[in-house]
Amino acid sequence: MHDIVPSLERKRRYTYADYYAIHDDKRYEVMEGALMVVPAPNTRHQRISGRIEFILKRFVMDNGLGELLYAPADVVFRDDVVVQPDILFISKERAGIIGEQAIMGAPDLVVEIISPSSSFNDSVKKRDIYQRFGVKEYWLVFPEEKAVEIMTVEDGLYRELCSAKDEGRVRSKLLHGFELELKDVF
Repeated sequence: MHDIVPSLERKRRYTYADYYAIHDDKRYEVMEGALMVVPAPNTRHQRISGRIEFILKRFVMDNGLGELLYAPADVVFRDDVVVQPDILFISKERAGIIGEQAIMGAPDLVVEIISPSSSFNDSVKKRDIYQRFGVKEYWLVFPEEKAVEIMTVEDGLYRELCSAKDEGRVRSKLLHGFELELKDVF
């Protein structure tokens, strides 16, 4: 089984089928046909992710808004663009994109927790992908700075809706009435 990865590395462009055929313990994403190894998150990342997920999930469930999922969950935007956001939300109106193996299309909301090893990938490459494929709301969480930035699409481009650092709160445009207190995250 491990000989699959070296044969894939010789290919020029990877697809979801290539990605799905890999059977090892590593995490991967496919960015515009390039196979990328995604390092496992550290414990701080996991704690922050768990807190945000818990708070969001309670709000989504209490209001019957849809489905909240977390990594590892494949999101297939296109055959050669497959990512694993840290947290993602899909409205009940768009539940049809949730497949047995993967999300087949753009989630409504994506949360990425930025670590030093993923900073460029999450805040530049994925931002471009999320914007291009129609993710309506994109959250960047910066553990080192104890900051959260929320962006929404306006005229086809991400614009900052709100941000907070160290203390205070941020709010969602998509999830009406939802606010996140930074003290509950960091």
